[in-house]
This record gives sequence, structure tokens and C-alpha cells, in this order.
Amino acid sequence: MFQAADWKSLFMIKKYNEDQIIQGIFSGDVNILSRAITLVESRKKEDRVSAGKIVQACLEKSGRSLRIGITGPPGAGKSTLIDALGMYALGQGKKAAVLSIDPSSSRNHGSILGDKTRMQRLFRNENAYIRPSPSSGMSGGVGPATREAVILCESCGFNFIMIETVGVGQGESAVRSLADFFLLVQIPGAGDELQGIKRGVLELADAVVINKADGDNLQRAQNARSIYKNAIMLTQTKEWGWQVPVEICSAQNEVGIDRVWRILKDYQKASESCGFLSRQRKEQSKYWFYEVINRFIQENFWSNTDVHRILSAKEKTVLSGKASPLQAAEDAISELKKL
Repeated sequence: MFQAADWKSLFMIKKYNEDQIIQGIFSGDVNILSRAITLVESRKKEDRVSAGKIVQACLEKSGRSLRIGITGPPGAGKSTLIDALGMYALGQGKKAAVLSIDPSSSRNHGSILGDKTRMQRLFRNENAYIRPSPSSGMSGGVGPATREAVILCESCGFNFIMIETVGVGQGESAVRSLADFFLLVQIPGAGDELQGIKRGVLELADAVVINKADGDNLQRAQNARSIYKNAIMLTQTKEWGWQVPVEICSAQNEVGIDRVWRILKDYQKASESCGFLSRQRKEQSKYWFYEVINRFIQENFWSNTDVHRILSAKEKTVLSGKASPLQAAEDAISELKKL
């Protein structure tokens, strides 16, 4: 099966109008899904207009999946865990999509990792879909169009969506703002790992999984589990009563994947029954509403030639010593307000 998150989507978009793309997504066509995601990732004005119409039409069929944000340090085995967890979900009758957010080239904003090569079983399965996407320099471990990609995947019939971020400790609040469940993946280290993780990320986690708990690592993983449990007791309190679990597993050997799955299902049931999931998604929509506005303001601000003219002139006064940075900034702001 060809999962068109690749070159075909770049060359064939124009053969379909918006209605055809929408109907293709609704019918489960992953090739058209990939072309639609390429549209929402595009920076071209005409593509953004089309993408907006497509996403709007897809809203009615979205929101029916369990969205999992997955993060962790390099080497934690996130991709292997995603592959194993995705295959387990398929065995439970789910359709799994993976949105893997790659670090981006600073020059062309392209995706530079090939996560499909590390999720071979999912890649070959017709009920799974993998989309590597560039972060394009956006902080928070996600790409600028990740939320729209989630909506499109849901409308295409995928009801178990995993969002793999670029790393840990990089402001994963953005991931929290589009995932129902935030999974932190760590590796055995008996406590050394706590020194390399920011408290804020640990507080965001809905569960911690110690991966690679096999062979000589098994005892270290068990020790790490105890340490994380103690750390969570001191730092983590979910306002709606969820007790953050810490589990160990070996994704490579597929040991403990059933326990991770059980955690996800328990969370989904509990968060839905108390109304937390619904409230959280409303807050996420509010967050992204203002995020898009802020992004629009920034892009238009920095692309304005008058802004560049004023800032360039004030910068010269600072470099020449004629004005302090504070005074020059205040003068610049006064002039910018007149635009």
C-alpha cells in the first residue's frame, strides 16, 4: 500500500478541486488525505484558502478519535513504541494514524527524518497511515498545521491518532493543546533521567512509560519506575482526579504494550465520564484560535516594508550610540502605532 505523504501529493493536488478532495477524504482515500495535508502545510495564499475550506468541511466528521501526544528524549524508542502500540490498536479494531513532527531544515523548512523506515509494520498496513511533517521552526514540538492534519485524519476514518514530537523539554505545551493524552517516554537510568527532564514536561504528562525494560535494563527500569512515581507524587496533581501512572515496557519485544493500552482506555473512559475531555477540547480550540491570530499578526508585521524601514532607522541610532536600545525601541513603537 502506498501511503501518499510523499512526492505524489506534491504534484497531483491541482487535479482535484476542493469538493473532490473533501469527498475523497470522507471515503477514506489516503492519497487524497496526503494531498490535503500538503495543502494545509503550504505557505501559498491560494493553498491556504483552499485548505481552510477543506478543513471547515471536515469539522463535522472530526473529534471522534483518541489523540495521543508522545514525547521523550532521543534514544527513548518512541518510534518503536508507536509502531508496537499502533499495531496493538489495529488488533483492537482501530484505524491508526501517526503524525510524526520532524526537526526542520532552517533553509527550506523541509522534513529531515524518515520515520516511516522505523515503523515498518504500520507503514505496510492498510489500516494505518504515517505522515512525517516539518516543525518549520515552530516551538512546542509540533508543526504549524498539525491540528488541521489531525482533523483531516479523523475525517478520513482514523480513530487512534499518535502525534510524535521532536523531543523533550522544548515547550511541549503546544502538544498538550491538541492531544487528549500526553505520554512521556523515558529509558532506564535509575534516576539519572530525572536530571535531564524539565519539571514542566513531567507535570504535563498523563502517563510515563519506561521503555527498553528488557535484559540487563529490566531492574534499572523497575528502579526508574519507583523514582518517577515518587517524583510525580510531589509535582503532579490532576484537578479532575486522574492518578498519573508509571509503567514499564519493552516496545521492541512487545512486552507491556497491553498495559499501556489499558492506561489509554482507562483515561479515555474516565475523562469522558467526568466531562474533562469535552472541556479540554474546547480550551484547545480557544488556544489555537489565538495561536493562528498571533501567527498572522507576526507574519504580516515582519513582512511590512514600513516596519522594516522604521526598525532599520532606529537600529542605526542604537549602533551609532545616539540612542539607548530602550529609547530607540520606544521611539520605534511610537512610529509603528501611526502606521
